Amino acid sequence: MGVISIIQAQVIRGNITDMNSRQPIEGVTVYLLPNNLFTTTDLSGNFSFNSVQRVNSLQFTAIGYQSKTIPIKELQNHQNSVCLSPVSIELSAVTVSPRAGEQFQAVSKIDMSLRDISNSQEVLRLVPGLFIGQHQGGGKAEQIFLRGFDCDHGTDISINADNMPVNMVSHAHGQGYADSHFIIPETIGTMHFKKGPYDAEKGDFCTSGYVDFHTLNSLPYNTVKMEGGMFNTFRLLGMFNMLGEKAKHRQQSWYTAAEYRYTDSYFDNPQHFNRFNFFTKYYGRISDNTLLSFSASTLYSKWNASGQIPDRAVSEGITGFYGALDPNEGGVTSRTNINAQTITTLHNGDLIKNQLYYSNYTFDLHTNFTFFLVDTVNGDEIRQKEARNMFGYKGSYEHMKYIGSARLISETGIQFRDDVTYNSELSHTKDRYVLLNNIKLGNISEFSASAYLNETLSLNNRFSINAGLRFDQFYYSYYNKLASDTLYPGTGLYKVNDHSLNPKLSFYYNQNENLQFYLNLGKGFHSNDARSVVSVKGDMSLPAAYGADLGTVFKPGRNLIINAALWYITLDQENVYGGDGGTVEFSGKTKRVGFDFSARYQPLQNLFFDLDLNYAHGRSVNDSKGQNYIPLAPVCTSTGGITYSKQSGFNGSLRYRYMGDRPANENYSLTAVGYFVTDFVLNYTNKNYEIGLTINNVLNTKWKETQFDTVTRLKGEMAPVDEICFTPGTPFAARLSFSVFFK
Repeated sequence: MGVISIIQAQVIRGNITDMNSRQPIEGVTVYLLPNNLFTTTDLSGNFSFNSVQRVNSLQFTAIGYQSKTIPIKELQNHQNSVCLSPVSIELSAVTVSPRAGEQFQAVSKIDMSLRDISNSQEVLRLVPGLFIGQHQGGGKAEQIFLRGFDCDHGTDISINADNMPVNMVSHAHGQGYADSHFIIPETIGTMHFKKGPYDAEKGDFCTSGYVDFHTLNSLPYNTVKMEGGMFNTFRLLGMFNMLGEKAKHRQQSWYTAAEYRYTDSYFDNPQHFNRFNFFTKYYGRISDNTLLSFSASTLYSKWNASGQIPDRAVSEGITGFYGALDPNEGGVTSRTNINAQTITTLHNGDLIKNQLYYSNYTFDLHTNFTFFLVDTVNGDEIRQKEARNMFGYKGSYEHMKYIGSARLISETGIQFRDDVTYNSELSHTKDRYVLLNNIKLGNISEFSASAYLNETLSLNNRFSINAGLRFDQFYYSYYNKLASDTLYPGTGLYKVNDHSLNPKLSFYYNQNENLQFYLNLGKGFHSNDARSVVSVKGDMSLPAAYGADLGTVFKPGRNLIINAALWYITLDQENVYGGDGGTVEFSGKTKRVGFDFSARYQPLQNLFFDLDLNYAHGRSVNDSKGQNYIPLAPVCTSTGGITYSKQSGFNGSLRYRYMGDRPANENYSLTAVGYFVTDFVLNYTNKNYEIGLTINNVLNTKWKETQFDTVTRLKGEMAPVDEICFTPGTPFAARLSFSVFFK
């Protein structure tokens, strides 16, 4: 339980926990009354004030919790435990956080509480302006778009789960490949995100931004859920507490979750998609000052894929809009994780965090992007395969001190990561099982060591300056097993190393709890594939990104919160999808400028509106005008919806997402056509069960989810054709769900 105490007459420290779970609550706004000084709790639920005068009481507010006010005289008796009771979301309880870098978290918490999510990759759509697209079957990581970036499968966005990296370096299918399907969506408790390269704790791939998933520390109740719908879609989920109610009062929790999914999907060639997920997590206090989080998970997924089809194949009647030209595409993948974290709070309030993680990963994918372009007899089917072990450590120390009335928070951290990949393979195959020839084959070892420093100076909880510095050292090693690979002089071991130094500087000014202005400046980077890096002896292995954000978060009314920002980013080298042939088609320096706008509004107690508008203008720097478009870079995007939310009874939402037309190649001679898609959710909920209906693409719009400029040759064609190849988006698709809740 949280206990408030007054120390040395002028310092107030405390800890806040959830009334039901007894777990600490991060992000609670704490006011000193009547002088209205305010701060927020850290990830251990702690807060503190210094040089306190004329205090009558403390007030606590948080999204999803009932506000609470405690007289100071009760605190002085050391008799209060501060527990907050969960309640329905109220935007009136939202305050603009004075903590540096927390400007997006209010929006994130609101969206997580209100939106129905059935897939962990779909949670990414909660980031305003972030779009995803699937183009090779449901078992593969989606393509990600954010701030004018085609991030491919993760090259320019850092994704983490419980502080463990999701991105895979030097992956067989793409640099930074981030498949988060191993996360069961119902286990996600919070999601933190930030756009741009402004956080010193984040390193590789953090150019357009980062997304951190954090799983629940405890379950409020046990759940069994069944889902079924069109296209032979089925899902079964179970989530169970492994400890009794008495353990919660000792701040101990252990739960287990498992899910199984099957679908044929909406393609003419059935996917026969299978996925099994298992997750278990212990979270508890192992001493008076230390919290332990230990989790383990495993994923296995297998599927067939329809792949991408050229426009002419549909227009000429060779196949339907949802058809396939190579029915042998598909794959199998698995990932098993072990993750242990401790948070220790010292007597002076300092925090020590330690984390160890391990992943065992396999990937085997068969695709055919060009059909009969190269091999007019057997076709161009390729196989991408790898087996990987990933080890890592993260540690940090956070110290807080006061300089007069100013508060200085110093954080230092170190991070280590080692990826060892065996038999990374790119090969030419036929009918999935026949090997025609190897294109690439070898072992990859990539080790990185990082250190960072964060200094945050806060003046009277109004003005804050954050200065950070991060250093990353990379060691690349590739053992080439293929004498025919002309990228290298021959078989054998190739090594190189490189480093990157990245400064960050941010300014935050809180006029009050309803208005904040901020300026973020920073340098980040993304790494490149080790196989390419060693071949050019480290040249441009860690291309830099330089960014700037000027923005505001404000509440013009009790029930309205707005975030708006102007931003700019340059990237020294950009790699865009190139047919997975072991090379890239576009590489060079780029620059982007844009505008983001987000609004959340609650006109009535149970009614919510949300709107996100995003614009990005991006060009390559060294190419002539008209030849300098960035392929597939999003320009105009928007999402929005209306949600009716109640803890019991009927609730639901109607939402849209819009992506405008964008260039498919450097001269914009081909267009990736935009789309407007609407989804509908309706649930009936009470304390024991929930019945739900979800309809994707309510208007049955025919749309292209992913599109690429690809040179292809169909069987029997005399000459290749350069045009758009696409994967169709889902048509009207309905599914029903039934959930049972019990203690």
